[in-house]
Amino acid sequence: MLRPWRFLWLFCVVLYSACQPAPVAPEAPPLPTPVVLTQTLPPSPTATVLPPSRTPSITPSPTAIPHPMSIAALRAGTYPGSEIVIERELERGANYRRYYVYYLSEGLKIYALLTLPDGQMPSGGWPGLVFNHGYIPPQVYRTTERYIAYVDRLARAGYVVFRIDYRGHDRSEGEATGAYGHPGYLIDVLNAVSALQQHPQVNPEKIGMWGHSMGGYLTLRAMVVSQQVKAGVIWAGVVASYPEMLYNWRRTGAFTPSPSSRGAGWRGTWLETYGTPEQNPEFWASISANTYLSDLSGPLQLHHGTADEDVPVAFSIRLAEQARTAGQTVELYLYEGDNHNISRFFTTAMNRTIAFFDRVLK
Repeated sequence: MLRPWRFLWLFCVVLYSACQPAPVAPEAPPLPTPVVLTQTLPPSPTATVLPPSRTPSITPSPTAIPHPMSIAALRAGTYPGSEIVIERELERGANYRRYYVYYLSEGLKIYALLTLPDGQMPSGGWPGLVFNHGYIPPQVYRTTERYIAYVDRLARAGYVVFRIDYRGHDRSEGEATGAYGHPGYLIDVLNAVSALQQHPQVNPEKIGMWGHSMGGYLTLRAMVVSQQVKAGVIWAGVVASYPEMLYNWRRTGAFTPSPSSRGAGWRGTWLETYGTPEQNPEFWASISANTYLSDLSGPLQLHHGTADEDVPVAFSIRLAEQARTAGQTVELYLYEGDNHNISRFFTTAMNRTIAFFDRVLK
């Protein structure tokens, strides 16, 4: 039995405890912010189709002795090509045959890969495509390597594809002089057009041209020199005027110049000989295909990835604007975040390429 004073003491202890605030538990460390992993699909390519306008381009006044790289000098040349000679048949494609062949350009044997479709040949012959590959160091270039998927898609679509080696590449005779400072590669391209027109299974009135990077440069020039190319498709092309190439072309990608290419020295040599574009605009205009866009031999389709580190996407955008101003029909497709080879949107770009050639050549 509790005595009264003990009961009073216990009552006070309980009352005191009840009046105290509850103890505060130590604060727990904050939980880390959750990381949400999301898979972002690549955006759809942006298609920009520029309708033609009727503003002519400016043509420079002729010079007494045109420079060998001038459009006037190239137009004055002759490009007879030759018979395409088959050296051997290669492994067949899905619905086409493949051959290792050569033709003649300025007396040089220029080797190439030729595809011929299976099936019933259309009246007048198959449409043909001269295929201009981009820069590959000539000492490592091989005819049957690179661009395999590109050629395959075009050949499957019912085209005779003539993927040429330029002089000095693999077994092709001559010296690899580069495209930008010497006319040799373009002469090979123009002779390829004539050679393809002579093939008995090709319709000579239905010749198109496909070019990538440096091959796009050659394609554009061919289409202002010769009227035999009825349509051109250019992927990531070096299609700027020479002044723009001079001032605004800084490669940041995997490009490695070849020591065998004499054309690499055109910048310094021409600046010393002819002056800057500001000092001698007539010269720089005379060698730029962009000056002659009103004379394009057919419609153009341009493709370019916006993340291209080798050739600025601005080159294709500017060409589309210039061609439109010159009254030409041009389609421009930009591929968001894609590279120099348009690897992410390859199928989309190739489907558009084939559809374009089908509209114009078939």
